[in-house]
This record gives sequence, structure tokens and C-alpha cells, in this order.
Amino acid sequence: MTVTLDKNAESFVATTHKLFINGQWTDASSGKMFETPNPATGETLARIAEGDAEDIDRAVQAARKAFDEGPWTKMTPSERGRLIWKIGDLIYEHLDELAQLESLDNGKPHGVAKVADVPLSADMFHYMAGWATKLEGNTINLSVPYMPGANFHSYTLREPVGVVGQIIPWNFPLLMAAWKLAPALATGCTVVLKPAEQTSLTALRLAELIAEAGLPDGVVNVVTGFGGTAGAAVAAHPDVDKVAFTGSTEVGKLIVHAAAGNLKKVSLELGGKSPNIVFEDAEDAAVEGSANAIFFNHGQCCVAG
Repeated sequence: MTVTLDKNAESFVATTHKLFINGQWTDASSGKMFETPNPATGETLARIAEGDAEDIDRAVQAARKAFDEGPWTKMTPSERGRLIWKIGDLIYEHLDELAQLESLDNGKPHGVAKVADVPLSADMFHYMAGWATKLEGNTINLSVPYMPGANFHSYTLREPVGVVGQIIPWNFPLLMAAWKLAPALATGCTVVLKPAEQTSLTALRLAELIAEAGLPDGVVNVVTGFGGTAGAAVAAHPDVDKVAFTGSTEVGKLIVHAAAGNLKKVSLELGGKSPNIVFEDAEDAAVEGSANAIFFNHGQCCVAG
């Protein structure tokens, strides 16, 4: 089936892409660019700014200011929720464009991106928008056995962790960005997002939609670049309070070591495959189901098998 390229997608691909820091589109500090290939042809698809440690520092400073001083953490949860919901709406409004960008950049079928990646990304922002008003603490009745009759008052208070550095892979670029961004925003955190260098386009387009939704400057920053420079700088930065990473086990180990400098919180989703066991009395559909489980998204799936 031939798909006519959406004019917005065509125009976006042709653009020379910059970094999104503090609500502004800016060149990399080094002035360097890198080329991302079209996986179907091997030809250059787009030219993208190559961010490094200096750019990550600029982004972290912007996120820190937005968290400590900016309006984001001073907004009511309901106000934050409405803005997050708006991001989901905008993703739906640009469904076909985003699906085409994902297909061009990642190589997955346009039809799959249109019915799975993009709608699920919108749904994640809509879902997490509702959680913004549902996060609360608890009062706890304490019983201290060695002080009979004594009464104590104790409570827990859930607070945003702060600046979150997020590093996402290339298998579900837009959806991974949504999975990382939406929960952090719902809790009141600010973010520095580093997409995979092979598939940065939908993260950059999402940054445009986030700005259009009205999020304050510095709340979401997108720095493109390579893992060994930009990604490593996110993990090691002393003013990043948490790093969330999805990718290989090897790199996950490096991130844990890099995060030790300020004992930042770390969450990792690393590589792995799950076996399927098909018994002799299984229906023929088990074969088709197993093949789909293993090879869906050309086998590049966190839950393959």
C-alpha cells in the first residue's frame, strides 16, 4: 500500500533539527550535527544537533530553575493535569503525521504506528493527567510498645523527586517518550529527555507539541546526541535527582555507576527475552501467536515472547 507523505511530516523531516532547552530551539554548544539514516534506504533522513555534556548542563539548569523557581511546582495538580491532557489531545490531532515520522525514522510499518504507537502515546498522557490529582500522603497510627499509652502523630507526604533525566531507546521512540514523560510530569517533576540518536524525530516533534500545549519553559527539555556523551552526562550530572533508562543491560550497569556520584535515584528497564512453551495439545494458533510475540516490531520489543 502506498502512503502519501503528510505535508507536515515532509516539512518536519526536511528541517535542520535543534535542541529544545528552556522552551527555545538552540544549536548544540559545539555546533556539531549528526545525520540519522532512513532505515529503509540507508540514505540520510535528517540532520540533527549533536548535544554533549555542555548542552545537558544547560538543560539541567533550565529544568532545575523550572522546578525550584518556576510555575510548574506552584501549579495546582488540577492545572498540571489539564496541560498534560492537552498534550494527549495534540498527539491525537497529529496522529497520521506522527505515525509517518515514526515509520520513516524507525522503519516500522506506518499502519502499526498509526494504530498502536501514536494512540497509546496519547492515551498515556490522558491517563497520567488524571493521576495528577490522585497522588496523596497518608496519616499513620503508630504503636510504640515500650511507651504504653503514648500517642504519636505520623504522616507521609508524596513530593516530586525533582529533575529527572530520561534516556529512551529506538524500538518505540514516541511511546517510550510518553511512558517516561507523562508520569514524571503528573507528579510535578521537570525533565531532561535524551532520545536514541537513531530515532530522535518524534521526540523533537513531541517537544513542539508540549510547547504548544502551554507547559512552562524548562519543564521539558529534549537534548539529542549520543549515549557516550549526552547520555553519560545525564547519568552523571550532580543536579539530576533521578535517571530513568530503558536499554541494554551493559549500559544500565554504566548508568548505575555514574549515578553514584550524588546517589541519585535510578530506574532501569533492561534487555531480555521470555521463552514460550507450546505443549503438544495446543491449538495451531499457538504457533502463530508465538511467532507474533517474538517478531512483533521486528523482534525489538521489551516483552518479546
